[in-house]
Amino acid sequence: MASAAEQLASHMNLGAFAKATELKRRIWFTLGALIIYRVGTYIPLPGIDPVAIGEIFEQQAGGILGMFNMFAGGALERMTIFALNIMPYISAAIIMQLMTAVVPSLEQLKKEGETGRKRINQYTRYLTVAITAAQAYALAVGLEAMQSSVGPAVMDPGLFFRFSTVVTLVGGTMFLMWLGEQITARGVGNGISLIIFAGIVAGLPGALAGTLELGRTGALSTGIIVVLLLMAVAVIFFVVFVERSQRRIVVQYPKRQRGTRMTGGESTHLPLKLNTAGVIPPIFATSVLLMPISVIGFSAGTGPDWLAQVAAFLGRGQPAYLIIYVSLIVFFAFFYTAIVFNPADTADNLKKYGGFIPGIRPGRNTAEYLDKVLTRLTCVGAAYLAIVCLLPEILISRFAVPFYFGGTSLLIVVTVTLDTVAQIHSHLLAHQYEGLVKKAKLRGRRG
Repeated sequence: MASAAEQLASHMNLGAFAKATELKRRIWFTLGALIIYRVGTYIPLPGIDPVAIGEIFEQQAGGILGMFNMFAGGALERMTIFALNIMPYISAAIIMQLMTAVVPSLEQLKKEGETGRKRINQYTRYLTVAITAAQAYALAVGLEAMQSSVGPAVMDPGLFFRFSTVVTLVGGTMFLMWLGEQITARGVGNGISLIIFAGIVAGLPGALAGTLELGRTGALSTGIIVVLLLMAVAVIFFVVFVERSQRRIVVQYPKRQRGTRMTGGESTHLPLKLNTAGVIPPIFATSVLLMPISVIGFSAGTGPDWLAQVAAFLGRGQPAYLIIYVSLIVFFAFFYTAIVFNPADTADNLKKYGGFIPGIRPGRNTAEYLDKVLTRLTCVGAAYLAIVCLLPEILISRFAVPFYFGGTSLLIVVTVTLDTVAQIHSHLLAHQYEGLVKKAKLRGRRG
């Protein structure tokens, strides 16, 4: 993150930032939206006992629900209106992207440009409502069955409580989905990623204090705490290094005679990121795992015996959980890369504008070459994501360290920070370019 900040500082100054009125407006809008989100994570669901919920969650926080709570910014632990957070929307987006790849009608919609994209987004919203309603109902039923030393979690269980819980949680998730879209359109950065980012960052101080408290009470040795902190710093540097790594493919444009002038002949490069999918694979993998396991976590002990067996089988740190988690990360790394980068389209565009890769024939051969390079890069990128997310998972399950120091959380924080800084940088460059154009026009009028 330090290198990104240094690069940003080298390309701009405080004077340029002060003059960028549009950028400041976007930043203030983003901060205001995130503050609204954080306020919502403290508004409890109607009809629950916060004290009982806190005690019950403390008993289950060491499992997968603790990770869910991390992504929800503590909203699940407090059982608030944003308890399900934005995860149902991410699950719906995963399902729609998978269906787009296999359903011909949806694939055709995707090719229709902006109109098709809006239709697909609308279907994603409908699916989000359905997924949120199902998860909210399961959560309501699970809450009714929960008991603590101070009494039941729900003060007045029944049909009305279930209905109000479903309506409230569906409304909360849909509001967060809308808020994320507004941040993307009117603010800075990707709104959905920033909402998850805000939830994780909000819990970092408490996680650090909790880790130091474990050291004070002797639950963790000082050496282990130092190693964990050094590991977190190393992961941050490793993520920054890999996320900024590129494979630059040289593209040559031939010289062309236009009247008396000779144009073209220059060479440029096509940058391919080592991790094209970014932070999407871990988020998607976590979302897929959280859908069934969260329901199991709330119903275990009150439901059938096989639910408890499945919960133990998929417990955090268990071999089955780790294998499924890594497999999902690798799958989504390849799947999402295939969605965002199409070698055939890129090869056609290069051929259309006369560009070619030296030593490679234009057209099909270029597409095959790009696909080969991209596959190798994705293999390395998927391995990097799996290592960053897997090693801390093993340490967390063994030493009971807060989830905020895990690979997934650090990966999200660092990647979203880099992307947001890059967008701020782009806005500043655009503002400076507009200023230069205006000055040039004024000089031309005076001349």
